[in-house]
Amino acid sequence: MSGQATSLAQRLVARDATLWPAGNVSGNRLGFLDVPHRMAAEAKDLVAWAAGIEQSTVILLGMGGSSLGPAVLEAVQAAHGPSGGRRLVVCDTTDPTTVGALDFSDAFVLVSSKSGTTLEPNVLLAHAWSALPDPARYAVITDPGTPLAALGRERGFHRVFENQPDIGGRYSVLSYFGIVPAALIGYDVAGICERALAADPVEAVELGLAMGEAARAGQDKVTITVPPAFSALGLWVEQLIAESTGKQGTGCIPVPTTEPESGPDRHQVALELHEPLDLGEQFYRLELAIPMAGHVLGIDPFDEPNVAESKANTNTVLGALPLPELDAVPGADVFGWLSETVRPGDYVSLQAYVPFGQDAALEALRRRVRDHLAGAAVTAGYGPRFLHSTGQLHKGGPNSVVAVQLVRRSAQPELPIPGEPYDFGTLIGAQSIGDHQSLLAHGRRVLRVAVDDLGEVS
Repeated sequence: MSGQATSLAQRLVARDATLWPAGNVSGNRLGFLDVPHRMAAEAKDLVAWAAGIEQSTVILLGMGGSSLGPAVLEAVQAAHGPSGGRRLVVCDTTDPTTVGALDFSDAFVLVSSKSGTTLEPNVLLAHAWSALPDPARYAVITDPGTPLAALGRERGFHRVFENQPDIGGRYSVLSYFGIVPAALIGYDVAGICERALAADPVEAVELGLAMGEAARAGQDKVTITVPPAFSALGLWVEQLIAESTGKQGTGCIPVPTTEPESGPDRHQVALELHEPLDLGEQFYRLELAIPMAGHVLGIDPFDEPNVAESKANTNTVLGALPLPELDAVPGADVFGWLSETVRPGDYVSLQAYVPFGQDAALEALRRRVRDHLAGAAVTAGYGPRFLHSTGQLHKGGPNSVVAVQLVRRSAQPELPIPGEPYDFGTLIGAQSIGDHQSLLAHGRRVLRVAVDDLGEVS
């Protein structure tokens, strides 16, 4: 394969759009290929800027791929002991309990949104501004000329970072979207870029080709095993693979784990990391690999044709308040329904519209469901996060998904959104309903479950 991989790597680096089907959007999405060079050149200035921020905590408001990279950087650094740098809190949810718990008393706020028009960062910014109307303690990362960039300048924010516009959110971790947060929490950002540029493009292409070929041969569940101290990396890899390949009825289905999982439909990918800076190499390696999986599958790895559906449904629901009542079963009914519903080759997606901070409970539930189903592939994530990333796979990928929506049984706490006629509890409720409608419209099997505790699911 090395000769083929070498040729394909050369074509990728040369930005050859014919690697993917006609009409693909790669023409304005391949900036990730050279952005590590640009960030390495700016590393000294970014570190100096970050050193001038006085606050001890950075709160990042975002949604989708552009916020998951920073979440990984923070979690991995924390797992390796005190860094002496700032703490990063990533808020990419509309859950009122999580949003209401944000502490702005000693925080610098970073608002990340490629388009500058995404609903979630905008309402999160409105909430933050109502608590902390101090422009000196804000910065934004966005594309050039967006409404968010204009707002940042109008209010006199500390800094407006305008990212290269030819980089999609899920490929943006080595751009300003990931490197600015990395600088703020004390990473050696030049070191991250150097590690990225040390990745072997040919080996990365081979990784992607193997993944795509395995999917075509029926091993479409990509078991991504990472060391426990790097478990958060699985979250980023999951959305990169899912949103890039899950379309036109095909795709690679990522299953992040810290322990081996096997099965006849599994393709194994083990990621080797030893220290936080190793993230740089793996970020870039996988950004090079996944477009090659798309090449094998004959799809465009840079578009997201089904992501907008749930957003549109959410807006429709919000335009016809109050929220409609949807049937939901108790947690005790879940395992029985799964036993009757899941077939060989299926995978289960646990979609938890619950407050953040329940990672251990969510992972424990994922493993219980996996074991109950004799080792079937099971993924788990927080809503509405996946509406902007892995949700592409659920609607556009193969119809092998069995979705379990976990929503609150008790009433949501009230947390108003300044300038909007609805509160955060209503918003996350509308998002779950909108995604439910989208899943059903694509003929997906979905069960809505009302719980107050993930331990209720059995």
